[in-house]
Amino acid sequence: MSCEQRDVDRYGRIVAVCAAAGVDVAEAMVREGWALAYRQYSTDYVDEEAQAEAEGAGMWAGTFVAPWDFRHGGATDTGSATTGCLIKGNISSSGERIYHVPGGQSYDRTIIDEAAGERRFCTEAEAVAAGWRKAKR
Repeated sequence: MSCEQRDVDRYGRIVAVCAAAGVDVAEAMVREGWALAYRQYSTDYVDEEAQAEAEGAGMWAGTFVAPWDFRHGGATDTGSATTGCLIKGNISSSGERIYHVPGGQSYDRTIIDEAAGERRFCTEAEAVAAGWRKAKR
């Protein structure tokens, strides 16, 4: 096993890529459906995650809550795992209807509350047709 330091996060922790027998451990975990790409900090492993989801590998075989959603109280936000519709439509505190796409700045921390009228969309065209606007970031 070898690890190569890439960065230090805001808490002073080392961010590294580790390999065993020449295989990127994180990449293998995401590809097999046992971990998620952490888009808030990197686009590494996004393709592997999409492949795992498409194949129903690992946790993609059922429903789950992404760790970042769980930490923010999103224990019921399982829409992407159950519907495949990844675009999140939320309502701002001023009542504005905004949709967030994967990879967007606020996507990972956006939690959908269907009871409040928020919802998921399968395409951006669907969101726009329903009267939602794209997030600026």
